[in-house]
Amino acid sequence: MDYHSFFDSFLQGHCPDAYQYFGVHRAEEGKTGFVFRVYAPMAKEVDLIGEFNDWKPEGYQMQKLDYQGLYEITVPTAKEGQQYKFHILGCDGFWKDKQDPFAFQDELREGGSSIIFDIEKIKMNDEEFITDRDTCFNKPVSIYEFHMGTWKRKEDGSQYSYSELADILIPYLLDMGYTHVEALPVSAYPNDKSWGYQTLGFYAIDGRWGSPSDFAVFVSKMHKAGISVIMDFVPVHFALDPFGLEKFDGSCVFEYANEHEFSQWGTKNFDLAKDPVRSFLIGSLVYLARVFHVDGFRFDAVSNVIYWDGDASKGENSGAIEFVKRANGYLHSLFKGIMMIAEDSSAYGHVTKGGFDEGLGFDYKWDLGWMNDTLKYYMKDPVYRKYCHNQLTFSMAYFYSENFILPLSHDEVVHMKGTILNKMWGSYDNKFANVRNLYAYQWAHPGKKLNFMGNEIATFDEWKEYDPVAFNILSYPKHQGIQRLIKDLNQIYRNHSAMYFEEYNPSHFSWIMADNAEQSVYVFKRESEDECLIFIFNMTPNFYWDYDIGVPYEGTYEEILNTDKGCYGGWNQYNNNPLVTHGEGIHNQKFKITLKIPSFGAVYLCYRKPRKDTIRPYISKDGAETAEIKNKIHI
Repeated sequence: MDYHSFFDSFLQGHCPDAYQYFGVHRAEEGKTGFVFRVYAPMAKEVDLIGEFNDWKPEGYQMQKLDYQGLYEITVPTAKEGQQYKFHILGCDGFWKDKQDPFAFQDELREGGSSIIFDIEKIKMNDEEFITDRDTCFNKPVSIYEFHMGTWKRKEDGSQYSYSELADILIPYLLDMGYTHVEALPVSAYPNDKSWGYQTLGFYAIDGRWGSPSDFAVFVSKMHKAGISVIMDFVPVHFALDPFGLEKFDGSCVFEYANEHEFSQWGTKNFDLAKDPVRSFLIGSLVYLARVFHVDGFRFDAVSNVIYWDGDASKGENSGAIEFVKRANGYLHSLFKGIMMIAEDSSAYGHVTKGGFDEGLGFDYKWDLGWMNDTLKYYMKDPVYRKYCHNQLTFSMAYFYSENFILPLSHDEVVHMKGTILNKMWGSYDNKFANVRNLYAYQWAHPGKKLNFMGNEIATFDEWKEYDPVAFNILSYPKHQGIQRLIKDLNQIYRNHSAMYFEEYNPSHFSWIMADNAEQSVYVFKRESEDECLIFIFNMTPNFYWDYDIGVPYEGTYEEILNTDKGCYGGWNQYNNNPLVTHGEGIHNQKFKITLKIPSFGAVYLCYRKPRKDTIRPYISKDGAETAEIKNKIHI
């Protein structure tokens, strides 16, 4: 392979297929063994050591192909599965043994070695799924966030492999109605306690649950079942282990060489303004999307990309912002329907909206403001909820500024924060009633949905990286009821277009009752061409036998969800019969209905619009029926 043009693009930060050259690959046709390549710009010497040479560097000095730091060696006796390292004499005068930054497989945990793996043998069988894949802006998206090692364990306590886990996870996801899964990081990482958020092997699938081939089977099985796979990606920082990326050749190849070298997590920050670092990270995304057909990536800690140390007062990090734009540009240009998601706690504008010149180029952003305000509200005694009524209405004031996902993620159920159930106000029964209300509110609110494993059964115990989800609590009816509710919410979500159709268009949402703080009752509507859904939330223990609600259309409204039904663990205070409009309208609506609203109850009503036999397309004055808007790719 001619390295000149390839290496030039790598050094310029425009090498999305870096994995095809760096790392370890089979020797060219007609030769045996493997060829190893590494980038170490300030190294004085680089040797290769491994099981093929009994870890002795003599005679295995790598050839320096380019003065800017490209090294290569071919080892005819090297075999797949053998471990290896780079033995580097750095510019600081010290010898260090380093993992391969581009390795496709690493030794488990703190082992410190890389493993020869031939990626050419990975074959995916999901062409139809990939061809039909899209970003789902006008489709339901209900994401099940999970951790590979703790969703379930075998009877003897051992962990399932990727493919074994798929076989038991898929039936559960299909039964519950989830559309996507999001895995906590599965790129190789040393410390179990980091959950994968302190990564070293950005090209290596983690070996805790099997080989890269086994992970490919996991994704293929998910796709065969119609489930999309999202991976967590950590572009901000990397682990400090001495065999990893830090001071790789004695210099700061990957990290900052200034006061920003160390992160708030005790790790090292990537210098995202360096073009080789950009190529390295973009290449890892492209590798995962191209080789394993991953459907989307959730970027962790984007606020720490946008601002220095995640602090807006320190100013924008323009080099890091350029990296994100470039990464999103390449991924969108290379892969149809891929979903790029930002976990961003900042108020930075245009994370998802606007062209690449204005925004960051993500498709979706986690609405962490919604999450924080909502959970704080549900923690409060209902007596005081009227004083913070706007904590639930405020999210719609900014909702249309971005394409939001509503997350109740792993971050909310760890480190003594309490589980979703334990956060709720009140007694045992009231906690469950509030949880049911909360989930109904999450699904009713515009935006895609995300819940961490265990939320769907209302666990009492916080998640820990060594304990599986306590599914045994489903022997108790209250927990069964929460699971049944989530299942029904997902079915309603899929089957009612007003729940997802053009949900980022403000014309499909409006408040009916937004300011009834005294009673803490909220009412809003969402519409599609076929239906109008009315959502009613009672945030207090007060019970209303005949409550009047304004509605926009005359006719019959059917109750399609009531969280107080006995099957969900409630007291069966629901509306048996269809509700018919009567009398004069209220709440700025033309009509009204009267219904029963249970304590801490959430009610969904559906009005089916009369069918239109003919629909006339809009024709502009110049005769054009549609206008295509193209955003240029920022690459």
